[in-house]
Amino acid sequence: MDVRVRAFMIGVRRGWHEFVIGLRSPQDQSFYVLMGLGVLTLLWFNRDDVLEGTTLTVPQVALPSLLAGVVMFSIVIGPAYALALEREDGTLLRSRVAPYGLHGYLTGVGVLTVLSLVPLLVIVLAGSAILFDGVVPADAWRWGLTVLVLLLGILSNLPLGFAIGSLVPRIQQVTTWGMLPIIGLAWISGIFGEMAQLWGWVQVVAQLFPLYWLGHLMRYAFLPEAAVVGELTGTWRIGWGIAVLTIWTVVGSVLASLLVRRMSRRQSGAAVAEARDQAAQFVR
Repeated sequence: MDVRVRAFMIGVRRGWHEFVIGLRSPQDQSFYVLMGLGVLTLLWFNRDDVLEGTTLTVPQVALPSLLAGVVMFSIVIGPAYALALEREDGTLLRSRVAPYGLHGYLTGVGVLTVLSLVPLLVIVLAGSAILFDGVVPADAWRWGLTVLVLLLGILSNLPLGFAIGSLVPRIQQVTTWGMLPIIGLAWISGIFGEMAQLWGWVQVVAQLFPLYWLGHLMRYAFLPEAAVVGELTGTWRIGWGIAVLTIWTVVGSVLASLLVRRMSRRQSGAAVAEARDQAAQFVR
């Protein structure tokens, strides 16, 4: 077996193993449940609200956008924290010992991140189907489209998580470099409200990032054709959405790989020891 393929398979097994362990952890299970219930609660309190000028309810319109936000937050923050943490505890340094060990390590983190998203999506989608009428796709074609859009959204956002994790000096700064920018991006990308109310230049900036297009494609998969009037241009820009997410996937993967390699080359036993000392001082 080729060394690179072997490293990839080891990474897949590592990601699966850590996911199974996480499912047995009350802490991880409570995260899935609480975050899923948070989304469902938000939709429940707005279940009777109808958007002005349409027959669509708030849960119908909000669900695909919220799913896009949940996907981006989970896919970016998970790897960023993992990379920053395991750089400090020496895991990343040890992965360099084996041939293509860094490839296997990143594969494991990616697999774990994607698998960890599945229970949350199941809770939100199953709960929405039970609690609200007409909010989830009604046919196999739209479900298939939803899966494809989610996969493209995951691939386009995963490199961003690796990039943030490789750039932050300490794990405590993941919040500043990761969480806060994503919350801001979600606000200008129409996840929590209508983009039409924002300044024109803010709308342009939002469309440069994958979150807006992930939300746009999710709404296309979930909503009826008439809902297009709520989009920025009044049209479904499917080609643009696929193109932007694909560019982020390709370019982001190259840049993230370069950043992670650069960061790993700077790692040494002394650097790990220093990071542990700084972390101990932070805890105290």
